[in-house]
Amino acid sequence: MPSFDEAIALLADAVQPLGRETVTLSDASGRFLAAPLHARADAPRHTVSSMDGYAVVKATTEAGQWLDVIGESRAGGPYAGTLAGGQAVRIFTGAALPAGADCVIVQEHAVREGQRVQFTPGFGPGDNLRQAGSDFRAGQLLVSAGTRLSARAMVAAAAADRGEVEVFEAPKVAIIATGDELAAPGSSFDQPNTLPESGSFGVAALAESAGATVVARYTGRDEMSELEALAAQALAEADCVVVIGGASVGDHDLAKPMFAAHGLELVFSRLDIRPGRPVWLGKAQDKWVLGLPGNPTSAMVTARLFLRPLLARLQGGTVDAELAFTAMPLAAAIPQIGARETFIRASAGAQGLVPVGNQESGAQSPLLAADWLIRRAAGAPACEAGELVQAVAF
Repeated sequence: MPSFDEAIALLADAVQPLGRETVTLSDASGRFLAAPLHARADAPRHTVSSMDGYAVVKATTEAGQWLDVIGESRAGGPYAGTLAGGQAVRIFTGAALPAGADCVIVQEHAVREGQRVQFTPGFGPGDNLRQAGSDFRAGQLLVSAGTRLSARAMVAAAAADRGEVEVFEAPKVAIIATGDELAAPGSSFDQPNTLPESGSFGVAALAESAGATVVARYTGRDEMSELEALAAQALAEADCVVVIGGASVGDHDLAKPMFAAHGLELVFSRLDIRPGRPVWLGKAQDKWVLGLPGNPTSAMVTARLFLRPLLARLQGGTVDAELAFTAMPLAAAIPQIGARETFIRASAGAQGLVPVGNQESGAQSPLLAADWLIRRAAGAPACEAGELVQAVAF
């Protein structure tokens, strides 16, 4: 069975971005750039004031000296003339520095009388200016291709003066939850021997948070003809199909067989990790198919570890960006790890990470508190509070 690293490497090599499209910047939030964004102009375009005050010629300005106020410069409305010694221009934050001026004295040091102004001792020494091009220069790369346009990246994209951007297509995702025991939430209570189907709701939310569009969500009974029909429908609708359940080795585990009639070719099948041994990845009818465990908690852990990187690759992103493991301190001890690499659900506290109490794959209630996954190698020794472990945000 492949290790986690081997499976992720196979995924990264196999999955390529979808097509490209051009969208308005207002519709680009959360999308992945398909082409880099370079600045069209310097920022700021002109040297501007960083404070409200008065623009002056520094060498000819002394404390207590009266200067003639000859005009005003505001953001979007610069002073058109040229300033000389013995003169001042009222200026506001972000306004262009008038020609001839080389300094702004803040208004707290100004004494204004009509159309003249003087400054109190100690008004220097700072110039209170933002030099032209001090933020970035025309032609400078501001946002690289493959970057997801987060809230911060949107600011940079807009600063580049781009009304439209080229992005990768957002993947369309269909989700199939399998199992005779599953019932729609709200109906299970009145149906003996069923349980609420919860996994697809979490996986759908995770997929949407990763930039995908969930186009369909199905629940299929453990009956091959029905599942094959659902597989065909999902493949026709989506770029990526996620199957929850039916991926172990029992008589009713039909997740891979339901796609066999549609030309399934596996990239990997079953992994040496916990939770997540049943995870598999393949392609059918040129669409990606990801199989996740049936237990909702295991499905969510493995969706975080495999679905998010898969969706990122389809959008031109990188696996590494989605699996940014970092060193975090433990706030509670964890036991020695068994024969499989293990991902421990944990919550972040003031002192570090605390494993949630119930690590069983079927335990759903601790999911709400689990916002980190601790990664531990097979056979790793027990760790005490205060030790550093590798973890990724969940």
